[in-house]
Amino acid sequence: MSEITYVRGDATVPSVKGAKVIAHVCNDIGGWGKGFVLALSRRWPEPEAAYRAWHRDRAKNDFGLGAVRLVKVDPHVWVANMVGQRGIRTGSKGVPVRYEAIDAALGRLADEVIELGASVHMPRIGCGLAGGKWSRIEPLIAERLVKRGIAVTVYDHGEGGG
Repeated sequence: MSEITYVRGDATVPSVKGAKVIAHVCNDIGGWGKGFVLALSRRWPEPEAAYRAWHRDRAKNDFGLGAVRLVKVDPHVWVANMVGQRGIRTGSKGVPVRYEAIDAALGRLADEVIELGASVHMPRIGCGLAGGKWSRIEPLIAERLVKRGIAVTVYDHGEGGG
């Protein structure tokens, strides 16, 4: 069984051959403007536009915690918008991350990635603005993706994580 590969670098620039999916966690309120999404938007306009349209039309689609949408940004690159965060602020109900939603989204992502024959690339999802703990998220990735034979690379920025 393969493992999760950890590298220093930018998850928006995966340096492997073949089909690639860049996975990240979005909130459930339509907000896009802080954290990893800024790096995505600097490279491609499509993921943000698709996320905003998906949220805007949520009464007629599957938008919500645990949902995932793949957005093609290059011939061999997709961005997976995964809804795994309730709101954007830490408050009386704790941090925004929702582990069960990330788990569900990773399960859905696995099916699509296998169909594409792709590898998965991501920052430490759910651990930045969402406030999650990697010790809770890493096993979900191992269970949902790695166990199914999907190669996963996790990118840490040079500043010592993110």
